[in-house]
Amino acid sequence: MNKKIRWITETAILLALLVTLQAVTKGFGQLVTGSCVNAVLAIAALVGGLASGLTVALISPVLAFLLGIAPQILTVPAIMVGNSVYVVLLWLVADKNGKNLPRQIGAWLLAAGAKAAVLYLLVAKLICGVLAEQLLAAGTLKEPMLKALPATFSWPQLFTALIGGAVALLIVPVLRKALHR
Repeated sequence: MNKKIRWITETAILLALLVTLQAVTKGFGQLVTGSCVNAVLAIAALVGGLASGLTVALISPVLAFLLGIAPQILTVPAIMVGNSVYVVLLWLVADKNGKNLPRQIGAWLLAAGAKAAVLYLLVAKLICGVLAEQLLAAGTLKEPMLKALPATFSWPQLFTALIGGAVALLIVPVLRKALHR
């Protein structure tokens, strides 16, 4: 199969899986949905490559907003950045052959921590801190959301990235073997 067609197909399947998981797990809360999303992001990066991972990372927050999962349109760009950091670090640090387990674990821990830190800084500190008065005055952000967003974009982000990454590390070797990579 042509490499470009294979890439498009794999990325489309991962996006379809991500949308399905978001829709199916929406009622189970952030821990389940976020973990599923992070697993798909990690699989996209580790199996599909950087371009596939970034495509899924950038499109998934838009889909989450359209499905009513992302709490505010204001958070979509921040989630895009956080997802991209997660994917890029996994792709850069992880062993491309998947045989070096300590390196895989290091990549997973680094990517999860960096994603959580980026989201916390962008949402809790920038949007809900520095920009809060302007956003409230403009009516772009309501007081209840201003109080809820920092909790949503703090420690739960670390846990969902860790859980999703752990699931991906278990699934990726099986997928690589099935895809003969």
